Amino acid sequence: MRKRIAIDMDETLVDTLSRHIQWYNEEFNQQLTKADLAGAKIYQRVPAEHVARVRAYPDDPRFFADLVPHDNAIAVIQTLHEHYEVVIATAAMEHPTSFTAKYEWLVQHLPFLSPMNFIFCGKKYLVNADYLIDDSARHFVGFKGTGVLYTAPHNVKDPADIRVDNWQQVLSFFTAGLSAEADNQAPKEASAGEVSV
Repeated sequence: MRKRIAIDMDETLVDTLSRHIQWYNEEFNQQLTKADLAGAKIYQRVPAEHVARVRAYPDDPRFFADLVPHDNAIAVIQTLHEHYEVVIATAAMEHPTSFTAKYEWLVQHLPFLSPMNFIFCGKKYLVNADYLIDDSARHFVGFKGTGVLYTAPHNVKDPADIRVDNWQQVLSFFTAGLSAEADNQAPKEASAGEVSV
């Protein structure tokens, strides 16, 4: 049976932060960059009077409509799909108007995955998977599998047992796992002095 990988969408599969920064800078005529957000969420780095607007951006369905995937994300997921069962686990409950836009994005960009593999879930520990790739370590609490922290500006200072900085590192991590499994399943060679019959 193939192992299952659950993959978060926002800031793991897609670059939602760039959209947040773009909209904020355009609305308030600012020059905020990702470098300004090291160790913090965007709403923790803007003036208090702007926080409500920034938090409301994902309520606009256009926010998710044409998000850019992280470099190599789609190709790596397609490769993983050949060896693992891949599901996308993303929350839409905090911003209910995002559901349709997220679903349509996933259908468009991941046509090799069945829509039945798209899980809209706020509590990721409920997902029965062997691995969870996510930019928020809080989702690993209670998760029965292995958490893989995907680096984002807000989590650069967070401790992580397993951290990946990009999708090439994701691929390397999981292909190394496949090699280890293959080695474990290969017939053992006879040890010195042992006779095979």
